[in-house]
Amino acid sequence: MTKALERDLKKLESRAYHFAEWAEDTLRHYHAAIPNLPDAAAARLRVLYDWMFVPLTLWPFNIHEMLNDLLAALEQGKRLSRQQCLIIDLLPAPPDEAICAAVAEHERRVQTGSYENHVTTQAKFAQAELTLQNDPELQRQWARIKATFKVPAYADYKGVIRRTMDTERNLRPSFSVNLHSRADAFRAAFDAFCLRWHLYGMQHDEPLLLKLAVNITPYGTMIHIPSYWSFDPKRDIRWDAIASLHRVRVPGRQGAALAEGQAERMKLAKKLRRLDQEVLRLKLKGEKKHAFLCQGLGWVPETSTKRLSRLRAEFKK
Repeated sequence: MTKALERDLKKLESRAYHFAEWAEDTLRHYHAAIPNLPDAAAARLRVLYDWMFVPLTLWPFNIHEMLNDLLAALEQGKRLSRQQCLIIDLLPAPPDEAICAAVAEHERRVQTGSYENHVTTQAKFAQAELTLQNDPELQRQWARIKATFKVPAYADYKGVIRRTMDTERNLRPSFSVNLHSRADAFRAAFDAFCLRWHLYGMQHDEPLLLKLAVNITPYGTMIHIPSYWSFDPKRDIRWDAIASLHRVRVPGRQGAALAEGQAERMKLAKKLRRLDQEVLRLKLKGEKKHAFLCQGLGWVPETSTKRLSRLRAEFKK
């Protein structure tokens, strides 16, 4: 177990967000428990274990938390529920090493707020940030917030308070404000403050101005252009770098011509399956078999056998 754990932690040691540190106990727990689990349960936990090595950015939900919970339940003699099994069975295979490496590098940049490899005109951010830091009205408003709420209670260990995060299509999980809740009231006041000054948060008394940002999500690539930013699509963004980051997850080339070609190959593959069955029935072999297949597909007899093999392999399912 020790060697397996060491190997796991070595894989994770360069990941952002100190992931190796807070994953260590769970991975240790997994390696200790897995030899004693029924095969079916072990196979499903292996799916979650494999996902532990995928960058957090690509997780559809908290894999670490679910693996912890299931390990604890199984140790208590419980069985995996239908719901738990369904969730695990619906997970796709983890992304390959190339995808994980590219996204892990992106995560390290995001952790430090560094988007310079995707954005060229940092002067726009620097200019806006300088103006912001010297605005007395911002400091007056922030002083009012601190006088009204116990601000440190809402900060993380670095003293950062973040506004409510953006979501796809602006479909926010929670939009209502319960003014009887002090936490809700603070969140509404802080979000309004951040909207007024184009912030993603505050760190102690320092405003954190929004940047033009490129972020990977489990479902796609998001480009966020702050509302204060005078956007020039030709000069502000390194489209080649963004395309390269996004393309690492794309399984292959796409387009109208390629789609038409794929549809035609699918028809040929279906026809080839029928011809293969006919070959078996007629007990054809060698050159006679090859000539029969080519004639059935409308191909010249000189067609390479590798082309037939590729067609079978592409649509073997």
